[in-house]
Amino acid sequence: MKIALMDSGIGLLAATAAVRRLRPDADLVLSLDPAGMPWGPRTPQDVTRRAVAVAEAAAAYEPDALIVGCNTATVHALSTLRDLLEPGIPVIGTVPAIKPAAAGGGPVAIWATPATTGSAYQKNLIREFASGVQVTEVPCRGLAEAVECADQTAVDEAIRAAAELTPEEVATVVLGCTHYELVAERIGAAVRRPGRPLPVLCGSARAVAAQALRRIGAAPDPEAGDEGTVTVLLNGQEGPLPAPALSYAEGRLLRTVSPAG
Repeated sequence: MKIALMDSGIGLLAATAAVRRLRPDADLVLSLDPAGMPWGPRTPQDVTRRAVAVAEAAAAYEPDALIVGCNTATVHALSTLRDLLEPGIPVIGTVPAIKPAAAGGGPVAIWATPATTGSAYQKNLIREFASGVQVTEVPCRGLAEAVECADQTAVDEAIRAAAELTPEEVATVVLGCTHYELVAERIGAAVRRPGRPLPVLCGSARAVAAQALRRIGAAPDPEAGDEGTVTVLLNGQEGPLPAPALSYAEGRLLRTVSPAG
């Protein structure tokens, strides 16, 4: 089994680690765009163009499925990628976990990039899955960028600023950018209020990994045998896992990089 994941940077680590935990025997291909990151500020057309290039680099390794480990790329490029690669390679997008968050009854806060916060895309998800639930959209300025370069001081500052915008009564926080799942514990600590239960944090990584397995007819098997290989593609060329990735548990899980063949 071979699963490919794509993103501009290390935001794909959360979904990659989730795949590794569900199927440690799967070979992994991680396709990144260091020359073009971040994708967030780019136009939809530019995001799509770069996403296609990254996806085609991964597809050359003939994976059984491709996970788009990025909310921005999912919004702008998912349909194009599916037209390009399916049915040969199933393509799985990443959508903020608003539906399961709203199922708890709220109040809900959605932490997302400034570009996503207030967007028609996010508003439609709220309208479809969280109608009748109190929802606060929280723009997390600079958080994804700080996580990407492992600037821990900037991470703490961005989390603190977003926590100040998060209502005290919030019961669930949606981590609406894949980068945020890499610092979920720090987000949880920041939104905890004295005398109140710790808000539930809802990310997408595990659900996306499980969906990828379903699409290829494979069952989760955390006890599967030998650990699968990991290949990292940097603008289509095999290379090392970016150094900031090793600042996170999800990256250290993939420390050993070897060809997928």
